[in-house]
Amino acid sequence: MGTPVKPYGSEDKSKKQEVAEMFNNISKKYDFLNHFLSVGIDKRWRKKAVAQLKDIHPEKLLDLATGTGDFALALLKLKPKEIVGMDISDGMLDVGRQKMKLKGVDHIISMKLGDSENLPFEDNYFDGLTVGFGVRNYENLEKGLSEMLRVIRTGGKVVILEFSKPKKFPVKQYYSFHSKYIIPFFGKLFSKDNRAYTYLPDSIKAFPEGKDFENILTNVGYKNIRSILVSGGIATIYVGDK
Repeated sequence: MGTPVKPYGSEDKSKKQEVAEMFNNISKKYDFLNHFLSVGIDKRWRKKAVAQLKDIHPEKLLDLATGTGDFALALLKLKPKEIVGMDISDGMLDVGRQKMKLKGVDHIISMKLGDSENLPFEDNYFDGLTVGFGVRNYENLEKGLSEMLRVIRTGGKVVILEFSKPKKFPVKQYYSFHSKYIIPFFGKLFSKDNRAYTYLPDSIKAFPEGKDFENILTNVGYKNIRSILVSGGIATIYVGDK
């Protein structure tokens, strides 16, 4: 897999530690910047991703790399009894917990600190699992994907929403300009973290997308894998069954 792309490139910290530090640093501005830089289109992506879980009628759902809980909130549409949002950043979770209380859904959605590569749940506990823009931040991708598969039941489903690299004109050219100049400029301006929003395009570039990622899912043990490109390939929804 090569040397992992890390937010700050420190020799004495793991990728996991740096990712947690980065999200703690930007947590207060994250929601604003996320919706501003994506022009709100990320909401449509999550809606489409959530729809992939409808047919299994899930009661218990896990949202990994939940951040401030936007994906967990989108999962409410499925009317589950329990949603757990998990992240390695305390700062992001604090913002998320306030959000759940304000929306009056903290009795359904619990926000928990945890490591996606070492999940504190028993085998086959959840019906479905989502990850939005998080798997490329894993330190050990295969280990994280294996843990995800372990905690969902047989017949359950995993839905992964991740950035990808558009291949066709004009989306390819627009995306290249947006990620190289717009995201780092406004990220630095509002978050005051110089590296956080240059790490984003760097980590997307390094991620094994499309067929390469599908092959990894197959090797880990996922079944019936399919990919859905959204917005001309700016992002991809990967779906796999257990």
